[in-house]
Amino acid sequence: PAPLPRPTLTRTVSPYEEDFSGFVFKIQANMDPSHHDRIAFLRVCSGRFIRGIKVRHHRIGKDVSIANATILMAQDRENVDEAYPGDVIGIHNHGTIKIGDTFTSREPLKFTGIPNFAPEHFRRIRLTDPMKSKQLQKGLVQLAEEGAVQVFRPLTSNDYILGAVGVLQFDVTAERLKHEYGVAVAYEPVQYVVARWVSSTDQKIIKEFIKSNGAYLANDADGNLAFLSSSHWRLENCMEEWPGIVFNKTCEHN
Repeated sequence: PAPLPRPTLTRTVSPYEEDFSGFVFKIQANMDPSHHDRIAFLRVCSGRFIRGIKVRHHRIGKDVSIANATILMAQDRENVDEAYPGDVIGIHNHGTIKIGDTFTSREPLKFTGIPNFAPEHFRRIRLTDPMKSKQLQKGLVQLAEEGAVQVFRPLTSNDYILGAVGVLQFDVTAERLKHEYGVAVAYEPVQYVVARWVSSTDQKIIKEFIKSNGAYLANDADGNLAFLSSSHWRLENCMEEWPGIVFNKTCEHN
């Protein structure tokens, strides 16, 4: 299909604009297992990409040069010198790029429409070898970055709670942790059945909500606050008790 206009928080970007803009919609870790690389897939939305182009990485507020970019087709990679609106290019990610990040030549923009969906299945992850805690943390951070699974850290414990839309994601995550990061894990059932990201325009209400419901709150991998409920009834009851809190089924990538 032809390149389409893309919405941002401030306006819609036309593919016919001259200034460069693009956003990252996917991250894949360990595409080359021997190098443990991470590739960020960037869709060009306007302007022209030229190898070595200097752009603004708006989430971190820094200017960066993209010296190496590739076009990927199945297992084949080719270096790319130019790319145009609608093209998808792969750029190397050293841990600074996240899904939803926007790059432009000048204007501060934030592309929207790349949501996280609330998970429907939950497991507590248990490390079989306590000496591999650092490898586990690294693996979960990278797998959460690419959206393979959602990771929650409860406010009242040091557990890792994994959330998934489908139960197959847990098996995939365990296999990737084992083969890509050398970490063997097991899963334990947890009481949670539904998750909602919570927010409020009133910080006082948020503080009161955290104080009253701390046992059911967790931060996701991006630091967003989430309410993990043991039943749909409890969620609905909590929504009635706290009308000043917004309970979201989706969360935009930061």
